[in-house]
Amino acid sequence: MTASSPSFDRYGDPVPSSPVVLSVPHAGRDYPLALRTALRVPIAAVTILEDRHVDAVALAAHALGLGRETMLVQRRARAWIDLNRSELERDPAIDEGAVWTALPRLSAKVRGGLGLVPRRVMGAGELWRRRLDAHDVAARIRQDHRPYHAQLASELAAARARFGTAVLLDVHSMPSLGPGKPRIVIGDRFGRSAHSRFVAAIESVAHSADHAVALNAPYAGGHILETHARPADGIHAVQIEFDRSLYLDPAGDGPGDGLAATAALLRRMIDVLADEASAAFPIAAE
Repeated sequence: MTASSPSFDRYGDPVPSSPVVLSVPHAGRDYPLALRTALRVPIAAVTILEDRHVDAVALAAHALGLGRETMLVQRRARAWIDLNRSELERDPAIDEGAVWTALPRLSAKVRGGLGLVPRRVMGAGELWRRRLDAHDVAARIRQDHRPYHAQLASELAAARARFGTAVLLDVHSMPSLGPGKPRIVIGDRFGRSAHSRFVAAIESVAHSADHAVALNAPYAGGHILETHARPADGIHAVQIEFDRSLYLDPAGDGPGDGLAATAALLRRMIDVLADEASAAFPIAAE
């Protein structure tokens, strides 16, 4: 991979065929050599940061729709750079460049070690042998973070121009919240990132599959929704979190028997979002 080639894959028709645009930012399993040599913990310790194989769910759902919707899937691992954090959420505890570029007040995620470049993970502690070079982190921002967001913004603008509205579905997965707890969490930044009809449509699909659902707790959506959602301008954004036990094997490592059903569920969510967008908002002239 060259410095100029994107670290994500784009799927779908060249011209938007649906108002729905899919984003899968946290399933990447590309761990560059520079990352692996800088770790002070085994590589298995940082794979916990992945939305493990949720890209397989998204790709299967995409195929069920004949592969036409626009979808971006990040290949780089979240441990390298987190696309769902602002490029200003740099952690001064490990990042030499944070003193010049970080937010003046650290976010809760940064304080907890989950900034633009994660510093620590639960159960493993601190990740890095040494502090990160400012120019190295800046290069990750230029080569990985900004291109993904620029492409996503472009795809949403194209869908909005063609259909009169666009709906971003940001696809994630989560560890099990515990017995009797929700297995699907929908985030809309507490009503700020999408019209309520889109959230209600997804929630209805989840309930029809007998899944307990939570709204905005414990995941309300992050930087991707905050950056790209503009409901007043016809661009809505919703985050969806699937309990990993729905689609992974019992060891939680690879795709399991539930993947097909979870992909079919995601497919129905995509379809109802497209239907709601078409029914509720006028389609722009082509």
